[in-house]
Amino acid sequence: MPKIYIVDVTNRDGVQTSRLGLAKLEKTIINMLLNEMGIHQSEFGFPFTHHEKNYIEANLELAAMGVLQPIKLSGWCPMRAEEIKESFKSGKLKNVNLSISTSQLMTEGKFSGRIVRNPEENPAVPNLLDIMTKNVQLAKSFGAEIVGVNAEDASRTDDEYLVRFALRAKEAGADRFRYCDTLGYDDPFTIYRRIRMIAEEVKMPIELHCHNDLGLGVACSVAGAKAAIDGGVDAYINTAINSMGERAGNADLVSVILAMKKASGLAGKYLLDEQVDLTKAWKIAKYASYAFGVPIPMNQVGVGANAFAHESGIHADGALKNRRNYELYDFEELGRGEPEIIDTGREITAGEYSGIKGFRNVYDQLEIEFHNDQEANDILELVRYANVHTQKPLVDDELRFIAKYPEMARKIMTMTPLR
Repeated sequence: MPKIYIVDVTNRDGVQTSRLGLAKLEKTIINMLLNEMGIHQSEFGFPFTHHEKNYIEANLELAAMGVLQPIKLSGWCPMRAEEIKESFKSGKLKNVNLSISTSQLMTEGKFSGRIVRNPEENPAVPNLLDIMTKNVQLAKSFGAEIVGVNAEDASRTDDEYLVRFALRAKEAGADRFRYCDTLGYDDPFTIYRRIRMIAEEVKMPIELHCHNDLGLGVACSVAGAKAAIDGGVDAYINTAINSMGERAGNADLVSVILAMKKASGLAGKYLLDEQVDLTKAWKIAKYASYAFGVPIPMNQVGVGANAFAHESGIHADGALKNRRNYELYDFEELGRGEPEIIDTGREITAGEYSGIKGFRNVYDQLEIEFHNDQEANDILELVRYANVHTQKPLVDDELRFIAKYPEMARKIMTMTPLR
């Protein structure tokens, strides 16, 4: 039976959230936590962008070292030869998604006649089908192992063209087709019909990339995945931690996993990647909230403060007698339930102005020892830079990463502006 996998796009689409962003160290910790959670793939950034270069290379080196394994790291790139060449320049990138708009509206509105959708429309100008074919083949020529082809605005693209575009992508050597509901325009019924049609006619693994403009991101994602499986192909659901992303955000990571595991028509009937470890949900949601500076809504699915809170008499009584009365799943399944200790007395923190004594005290609390004073001073210097880099107090996972992989941390935090 085909399987459903998770491709998390927090480090690509999530960081495109207006007014927000992540430092490169924070993006790296997100990748580490996604790997711990058993997520199949992280779309971890823009490999053609200069300020991402060191971060991209360092994370690929961590993968080669076995640190970021078995998660797959993939880049996002527009359908332009120069960006594809730049992305594969280091020789380390193995997976990429190539994106171009396919709807009539966007083709006309963005390209203004310079590019058409089909060659028969105007043989004198480039067309999307040929552009896509050449760029897929170019990525493959650089050694790409997985090439996904993104149909931006697929939900506003006519059925006939979507099938034609996906078939051409398959013929060109693409490994997956990404259906992008770029504006959150779809509903679960429409996306099911369309994905089922594409799956059956193209016979190619399908990615679901759904936005939340109508509040249907998760519903459309799981409906699309169901359609792909029913159509006989693997499904790859794009998610973002805490629904981060442009405008109203993307399909929430934890919500999607819970839907696949617990929803009445899905649980036990559709196979979610068995590597996914839901007990890491609480930790990753809290870290993303801290890193982005966006509080988790109290009613957020699974990880909100009220997700397992009961006050009204009937509900409280029922939950106390048998949790299944008013709780569909257990808080322990999400890694919740352990008491959290908040120090209300003296606290020593590590930051850009820390000295060696305070720094050693912080690492003593983490039970991390240094071989000598020189090593301690070297890590202290990196911690200072990391505090400047993130512009917020460093959390334990960041401090541990810097101590364990100092050279990678140094590379991740190094950015040299173009002249």
